Amino acid sequence: MAEKKNYDKLVRALQIAAGVFMLAMVALIVVFMAKYHISVKNADQIAGMLTGGAFTVALILIAFSVVKSFALIFPPAVIYAVSGIFFENYLTAVTVNLIATVLSLALPYFLGRFTGKGMVDSLKKRFPKIAKLDSFAGANEFAVIFVIKASGMLPCDLSSLIFGAMDMSFPKYFLAANLGMLPLNLLWTLLGNKGDLSNPLSFLYVLPILLFAVAAAFIMKRFSKKHDNKEIETKGQKNA
Repeated sequence: MAEKKNYDKLVRALQIAAGVFMLAMVALIVVFMAKYHISVKNADQIAGMLTGGAFTVALILIAFSVVKSFALIFPPAVIYAVSGIFFENYLTAVTVNLIATVLSLALPYFLGRFTGKGMVDSLKKRFPKIAKLDSFAGANEFAVIFVIKASGMLPCDLSSLIFGAMDMSFPKYFLAANLGMLPLNLLWTLLGNKGDLSNPLSFLYVLPILLFAVAAAFIMKRFSKKHDNKEIETKGQKNA
């Protein structure tokens, strides 16, 4: 029991530290933008004001993404959109987001591996949705990881932590998680890069994101029902 509590304190400490760091970075960006009269429409000018230019902006965004992975509940969509705003070139923004995603998917996973299954029990009390993952034990891990990442059923970093704690295969997890996050990366980056966030019509870019999430959630529900039916059939055969 003491081991679980220590790990719980560790995760809480990482969440707090990550939250403080992210708030500090956001505050600095807000001050910087106010000082140089930068708005959402001309945010890409920031790269020209920093030593190293676009490379420095990319490093800052990747660092922010890595740190936010320990906050567990910060949505990656925000970083995807911000990257699209800061970089004029869409492909550059997507590439930066891909690198950030790779790192932010790996770190919570290995933290989960380190803390072990005891962390799952601890987190269930704070995040009830985690209990739903129990119904997929023994199911197709690749499909489960892909759909959960794509649907946003659980916060991205939190689910990574749980998958690591459940000792799922890292290569399988890594491929499925990145594929599940890819459409969100492409769509949210497109919103930030091509949309005008001051124009309500630009939020039509969000429509395919919502449709994709709903479709993934529907698949998850069907997958869950199918898995439950198999379990019932298996139990029935054993009792017969």
